[in-house]
Amino acid sequence: MDSLQIYGLTAEYRTRLLGTDVPRPRISWKLLSERQGTVQAAYRIQVALNQTNFDSPLWDSGRVDSDESVLIPYEGPEAQSRTRYYYRVKAWDGFGRESEWSEADWWETALLSSDEWQAEWITPDSRAIEPAAEPAFLLRKPFDLREGDIASARVYATAAGVYELYLNGSKVGDDELAPGWTSYDSRLQYQTYDVTGLLREGGNALGATVANGWYKGRLGWENKSNHYGDRRAVLVQLHIRYRDGAETVIASDESWKAATGPVLMSELYDGETYDARLERKGWSEPGFDDADWRASERLDLGYSRLVAQENMPTRVTETLKPIAAIRTPEGDTVLDMGQNMVGRIRFSINAPAGTAIKLTHAEVLDKHGNFYMGNIRTAKQTVTYIARGEGTEIYAPHFTFQGFRYVKVEGFPDQENGLPLEAFAGEVMHSDMQRTGAFECSDERVNRLQQNIVWGQRGNFLDVPTDCPQRDERLGWTGDVQVFAPTALFNYNGAPFFAKWLRDLKADQLPDGSVPFVVPNILQGYNAAAWSDAATVVPWALYVSYGDKRILAEQYGSMKAWVDYIRAQGEQEHVWDTGFHFGDWLALDAKEGSYMGATPNHMVTAAYFALSARILGEAASLLGLAEDAAYYGALAKRVAAAYRDEFITPNGRVAAQTQTAHIIALVFNLVEPKDRPRIARDLNEMIVDNDYHLTTGFVGTPFLCFALSDNGYHETAVKLLLQDTYPSWLYSVAKGATTIWEHWDGIKPDGSFWSDDMNSFNHYAYGAVGDWMYRKIAGLAPDPASPGYKRIRIEPDYTGGRLGHARASYESMYGKVESGWAFAGNGNENGNEDEIELRATIPANASASILLRGADAEQVNCNGTGLADAEGIVAFRQEADGVRVEAGSGVYVFTYARPQASYRTYHPGARLGELAQWDAAKRILDRHAPGFADNLGYMEKLPLAAAANNPMGGGLSQAQFEAIAAELQTLRA
Repeated sequence: MDSLQIYGLTAEYRTRLLGTDVPRPRISWKLLSERQGTVQAAYRIQVALNQTNFDSPLWDSGRVDSDESVLIPYEGPEAQSRTRYYYRVKAWDGFGRESEWSEADWWETALLSSDEWQAEWITPDSRAIEPAAEPAFLLRKPFDLREGDIASARVYATAAGVYELYLNGSKVGDDELAPGWTSYDSRLQYQTYDVTGLLREGGNALGATVANGWYKGRLGWENKSNHYGDRRAVLVQLHIRYRDGAETVIASDESWKAATGPVLMSELYDGETYDARLERKGWSEPGFDDADWRASERLDLGYSRLVAQENMPTRVTETLKPIAAIRTPEGDTVLDMGQNMVGRIRFSINAPAGTAIKLTHAEVLDKHGNFYMGNIRTAKQTVTYIARGEGTEIYAPHFTFQGFRYVKVEGFPDQENGLPLEAFAGEVMHSDMQRTGAFECSDERVNRLQQNIVWGQRGNFLDVPTDCPQRDERLGWTGDVQVFAPTALFNYNGAPFFAKWLRDLKADQLPDGSVPFVVPNILQGYNAAAWSDAATVVPWALYVSYGDKRILAEQYGSMKAWVDYIRAQGEQEHVWDTGFHFGDWLALDAKEGSYMGATPNHMVTAAYFALSARILGEAASLLGLAEDAAYYGALAKRVAAAYRDEFITPNGRVAAQTQTAHIIALVFNLVEPKDRPRIARDLNEMIVDNDYHLTTGFVGTPFLCFALSDNGYHETAVKLLLQDTYPSWLYSVAKGATTIWEHWDGIKPDGSFWSDDMNSFNHYAYGAVGDWMYRKIAGLAPDPASPGYKRIRIEPDYTGGRLGHARASYESMYGKVESGWAFAGNGNENGNEDEIELRATIPANASASILLRGADAEQVNCNGTGLADAEGIVAFRQEADGVRVEAGSGVYVFTYARPQASYRTYHPGARLGELAQWDAAKRILDRHAPGFADNLGYMEKLPLAAAANNPMGGGLSQAQFEAIAAELQTLRA
């Protein structure tokens, strides 16, 4: 196939986007081409109101000479409410090929103005049904439709609380826990549903049931409810359009009737109680007798806060079957789901009326094998179902979710003789994001760690990025989010998810720039370094992952307000030394009884001040704000200088002797180049002297392996990753973890637990090591200078000496990107034990910079030929680290001589770093043998400096060699 094709169309990152209030959605597409080095030369977009009539489009961009194919804004006539827009794309490439038009996709607007709401907020009449009553409310409205073909029907609905909508007896949509959690005081999402197929001529009925959810329910550990309001309500507006052009609107108002039903209690923390005997059969169907139902009344909640659905909704994304039913030593009957998951249990049962089945959910068993609820704190996580006694009954909770692996079952018929496993299923729930990333390597323990990272993200990305999904917390802690965001954005397409959450952060930010600890903010705590810096770090992570400048523009005011807040603290402009901070939270070098690590808080505040100022300056530059770019760029440099004055000694050492202090100094680029080798060496020695164990907490851990790998100690980083004794990432894997733990020793070596006060077994923060695994081991990363994987960095580092292969893939906005390497016997198809094979896949309209680490350019084979003759290779050059290859799109297989086992010794900054930086060594070489250093192969650098005799075979005279070696030895000393 030698053709150019267009596929993968999206509007605002989504296909078939139903119900948006974005007036000018951005269109993206992918190119499919089998030719290496394919680059788009031009594109053309058409938008029409009818997918069969693009001959008279609403907007035609015409041919646009550009290689842009991601997030191109619609520039046609102003969008209208409740309108579907079809779009298609064609493209031309640099080979002169023209594609056919793509298949058409569409987006559909919702209500673009609050004036369009005809519905009223309604709730049961408070004189008939107590507003604070625990049972979920039911509200219904019968209506008749005239004869005539229905062209389309849409429901726009939301709730103060969480709701389910029914039409003619069928649940509308597959969303769960709608409308999701936003900063309700400022923003409340509504959903759009296509219900065309559920309506009929004549009698119809709408029904809504609403429970407390995040709006009114208990949140936080202080047993507080009613954070946003003390009354539940729903808002429903149904638009019906006939083929003859007529329209009918059915809207919630005081004519709706209300009652309570079988959901007697439903709370996010505590679970649900459901009495099936109280079901009102047919309550959402026409013809139901509602004579004993009560009136409803209007609530004045307004429309100004309403926004169309922004994030992917929460859905059931997978079903797990229990792997065993256990009888514990204490006599409990417990289901083992085999995986710490988030969601609910669905079960079927045949039982007499009134039989109560109780399910209690927990994450772990204790060391004796008994059911353990201590770490859940005050959350009950209990579901009770009371049977109606009519044949097979099937039930799953409606308005709650649990975090669990184990389920204690009580009251199930004949459970003394064993539970029927086929009667139970675990329904996994989270925001229904597209899976984009994959990683695997030769060590199955690391593969399990990767699975744990992904499961931790799934469990905690349930509409907001929570810290934990099981205890009486489940809050959007900003610190956890900012360290995990790059890992999260590799695993899943999180652009809509994070954009929604960042809008809530901005909404909850105070006028002085203060940023909360948690978003949405129910704790009223503000301004902690590394936590509140999510205001800058997360938008930047989105930009790097997707090239999304609009999110930077949208959040720029928030970002700037946050940096200006920091700058205004204390008596010195460049030092933030006031207020409360979490510091290196949960670090193992903390004082007895403290959660805060030994790294001084002011080192953390200064490091993040510099980071946020630098991000802000770069964002300003991208947005064309030259004055801000210059100011905040200079501010970042001044803050870094103040950091050095305060925390780096005159002889180039870090004042605080903690792992985290060294990590942030290196990774945040806060030290002078001359001091970097010593600081990196000191960090390495801390790890080695601690028998390759870490002592870091929430601040240091995400960057620890980067600090080592980027400064010449990749072997140490790999040993650290593969360590499986406490404390380490693989310690929890060895203990059977299926998600990431909050504490390194959540379960201690003797089987006992860390304190119940704070011991989540599903807490993704330490899973941030995934970012290093993807970027450094597999070698796959976007280039921030050309973000969104337009230009890709493929730089795998296999010099750790302990892995036989690794590979990662990522479904980018341009298509699938892959990087993988293997030694013989580890997936290397060549099978030559002396060779390494590196595979790279670059999608059309993207390019890559590929590092063949340790290679000799003359010895590299690419797709069966030399580099100079390989199709798609734009350029290559020999560098200190190996061969740098610039490549266009295509699939490349590179093979070359496997570096010797001692190759890792020569990694820049390792042994060479102990001598001096290569730049210093090069100056010595240039003085004695001008130009010689520029021609050195990667493998030759250290032997020249350290060998006992001349390894160059005549490349230097013996006198030259001896003079150089003597100076280098002096430099080393």
